[in-house]
Amino acid sequence: MVMEYQIVNLVASANLNATLDLYNLAVSVPNIEYEPEQFPGAILKLKEPKVSMLLFKNGKVICSGASSEEQIEQGIRKASKLIHEIQPSVKVLDKVAYTVVNLVATANLHQTLDLFKTAMSLDNVEYEPEQFPGAILRITEPKITLLLFKNGKVICAGAKREDLLRQGLEKAQKLIRSIKASSPAFEEEEIEELPAKEAKKAVAVKVKAKEPAVKKASSPKNQKQARKAAKAARPKAKAGKKKSRK
Repeated sequence: MVMEYQIVNLVASANLNATLDLYNLAVSVPNIEYEPEQFPGAILKLKEPKVSMLLFKNGKVICSGASSEEQIEQGIRKASKLIHEIQPSVKVLDKVAYTVVNLVATANLHQTLDLFKTAMSLDNVEYEPEQFPGAILRITEPKITLLLFKNGKVICAGAKREDLLRQGLEKAQKLIRSIKASSPAFEEEEIEELPAKEAKKAVAVKVKAKEPAVKKASSPKNQKQARKAAKAARPKAKAGKKKSRK
């Protein structure tokens, strides 16, 4: 069973098939911001539906903030009407052609996550609690990124279709459930209670413990040669010191 999720942001691109006069639009429409020295596009903010549009001179439009594809269509159509009032050469779009480029959703695993254990058990998880409280899980197929939090909340980004979102969440859920219970040297709560320097050492010990130990096989002959080399180096070092003193 796939965990329940809620789509909170859809990002889509479209094209008005016309050259836009961004300066004139910014002067004429109150809810358009245009600062070409900082960013080449103009920002159009709509209240209904509540979405933001990036408008570019070549007619390209990027819509973000929509929670459904219906809102994307409404937003792009409304933007084309506003622009048409200032630039009659820009046609009002009846049929909106767009491409979803990113889909952001929130979900909940309804369980407390041990992020340290998760990061140590899975190769595709990054966790740096000093920089960010969540762990980053990257899935290659489908290509999505998930933010995992200790309270079980998940933020998923990168999917371009809802079916890919469901696949990614299902895969993440299986990976997390596959982590077997173990007894690490330090539990997360114990590390949090330690002073900053000691906590850092504890994390380093855990990460080091994850790496496979490599045993170097050395023969008695090699050991004997190494001892001789070390012994031979000592008097030379002393002689060097005496020489430097003179």
